[in-house]
Amino acid sequence: MDKSPEKAVMRVLGGETLETPPIWLMRQAGRYLPEYRSIRAKAKSFLDLCYTPELAIEVTLQPIRRFGFDAAILFSDILVIPDALGRQVRFEEGKGPLLEPIDKEAIDALELVDIRERLKPVLETVEGVRAQLPRETTLLGFCGAPWTVATYMVAGKGTSDQAPARLFAYRDPERFEKLLNLIADISADYLIAQFQAGADAVQIFDSWAGVLDEDQFERWCVKLVRRIVDKVRSEIIGAKIIGFPKGAGRLYEDYREMTGVTAVGLDWTVPLATAALMQTEGPIQGNLDPLRVVAGGKALDEGIDRIVETLGGGPLIFNLGHGITPEAPIAHVDRLLRRIRG
Repeated sequence: MDKSPEKAVMRVLGGETLETPPIWLMRQAGRYLPEYRSIRAKAKSFLDLCYTPELAIEVTLQPIRRFGFDAAILFSDILVIPDALGRQVRFEEGKGPLLEPIDKEAIDALELVDIRERLKPVLETVEGVRAQLPRETTLLGFCGAPWTVATYMVAGKGTSDQAPARLFAYRDPERFEKLLNLIADISADYLIAQFQAGADAVQIFDSWAGVLDEDQFERWCVKLVRRIVDKVRSEIIGAKIIGFPKGAGRLYEDYREMTGVTAVGLDWTVPLATAALMQTEGPIQGNLDPLRVVAGGKALDEGIDRIVETLGGGPLIFNLGHGITPEAPIAHVDRLLRRIRG
């Protein structure tokens, strides 16, 4: 088995099984790091941090310098898309994202925008990170899935079950589909631009996929992700794309085939037996409970060992089942990496 460190994440996305699975963590550039908090204090707002390439490059690289993760993920946010569409977006401490809720008339008024111009600072960040990353480190771009982005646009915030967007979809499916198709097309252009700026692969975050029933999941999650994947690959031949439909449960099992994604990111509720079955069809990513990193000790070790023992014999990118939390001790992240890498 080839032990070359060069772009281990890309090798797994190509279907290889590596003796030591590559690792990166969702939200690895974030509030659990003191160096991140220092940079965040310099920015006027969270979006200002996302749109200032000098700061965003530094934040993206911080966890690579500290931990040597196998992939760096662009520091940005899924809600730069509605911001680029001219919708009011802001982030408040303790409340998260707050948007101007969109209504029917506003949806009808939306138009395609030049995403390369609107999100030029983000693309400059991709270029800057690419120039400074170690040769063996994969650079991941990303976007939010249309369903998840739309839930925030309709409700104006995150809710426990995203009921406002679900009701909108039931009551006015044609207009809701118009909104999601627009988000999908702009997001595809955005991902294409990230690839052209230097990203090796991308991830599509569908953080609210788990609130939908089977029929709505296929219509609002699967169909729209497929639209993005097809459009991206029409420009970037063979593009490696990770899909993460958090909370999808049994609907995970056909997600790769239905969307065309290269790899499937799994949340921590997915049984490892199910994950192993999915792995026979291609690479998977995940799926340690983030709270095991907070707990540390035996809980952390046992969670790591079960995943590696069950899934390490196939193409695996080790990750969490969702983003690392601000409470995660740095010592526990060190422990995680040492245990994975021996």
